[in-house]
Amino acid sequence: MLSLHGKVVAITGASGGIGEATARLLAQRGAAVVLSARRSERVEAIAQDIREEGGRAVACVVDVTKAEDLKRLVATATDQYGRIDVLVNNAGIAPISPLADCDTEGWSAMIDVNLRGVLNGIAAALPVFREQGSGHLVSIVSVAGLNGASATMAVYAATKNAVRTVHEGLRTESTDGVVRTTAISPGYIRTDLADSMTDPHLRELTRKSMDTVGIPPAAVARAVAFAIEQPGDVEIGEINVRPTAQA
Repeated sequence: MLSLHGKVVAITGASGGIGEATARLLAQRGAAVVLSARRSERVEAIAQDIREEGGRAVACVVDVTKAEDLKRLVATATDQYGRIDVLVNNAGIAPISPLADCDTEGWSAMIDVNLRGVLNGIAAALPVFREQGSGHLVSIVSVAGLNGASATMAVYAATKNAVRTVHEGLRTESTDGVVRTTAISPGYIRTDLADSMTDPHLRELTRKSMDTVGIPPAAVARAVAFAIEQPGDVEIGEINVRPTAQA
């Protein structure tokens, strides 16, 4: 296992779940982390915890649907630590419902956060990666849609598969070795993602599945660390992380 000492990692959606677990693990392994989310008090508290445990961490309030916020996140990393080595696009929502419900507001919200948020991150980080001569884009995607979208998840899966396509496009544009890309697709992870589901029935079903077979967010955090720890000439393109009990 390579050391993460000296790495600077910015993480969106870091106020809980996978984002928080990733920030804590990477800091424990020596990285400097910049935590971002809309909940300022929560990310500030997590950053303070990390600092009290001897790690390096700062917090930044970010709404990923706003391009300027992602630019500010990248600027915070470079101002505080002199560079940014990795951007972890983790923020995501899942107000899933059957297409027949015609929940256009939910569709738009998923497109804005799950897809546009990643594009905003790329637009903010890529010029800095190019200027530095290196950088790594890691996006938390989903196993949803790997084998076709399941009922109620068509738009959610579409946004996640769109991110996969964007990653592949960036990878093929980056064979000069400057930028690496990794898409990490979780299955049932015990997070608060179900809170973003507006359909009460689907929200309850998802929570039960998470409680029954879900695995801790740390499982995904370890996958992020594994991808980042690889030497510069190794790119881990995609990792699927799901419970062994998940169908």
